Amino acid sequence: MLQMTNYTGEGAYVAISLIDPKGEYEKTLYMQGDDDEWYNDLTSWFDFYGKKRNNIDAITGATVAGGQRSINVIEIEDSKIDSGYSIRFESAVEDQEYYKQDVEFELTSASVKSKVEGTGFIRYIRMIPN
Repeated sequence: MLQMTNYTGEGAYVAISLIDPKGEYEKTLYMQGDDDEWYNDLTSWFDFYGKKRNNIDAITGATVAGGQRSINVIEIEDSKIDSGYSIRFESAVEDQEYYKQDVEFELTSASVKSKVEGTGFIRYIRMIPN
């Protein structure tokens, strides 16, 4: 679950990415925002995505506005847990800020059951393993 802060303005774009043990992007897990015209506002993620141009249509959803929440299913392979991988939530709002690491934490058996506070447009995320 993704809970946004009470900000004003357009809906936020949020990229959820799997980060490898070296700190590099490995895979886009979900994209909150389905208009690719604005993907470049997520600067760091777009540098990764823009080179590969993977088809992410199946893992996109509408933007989420200030104060709203969104519940999404993201798939993380069991082999990525407790092996040095992290999950990163980047956020950007048109004509406002961009937060490269709004939320980022290592994927551990404990952290995938936790609530983690954001530092930008995201108030917090709550993970619930399946």
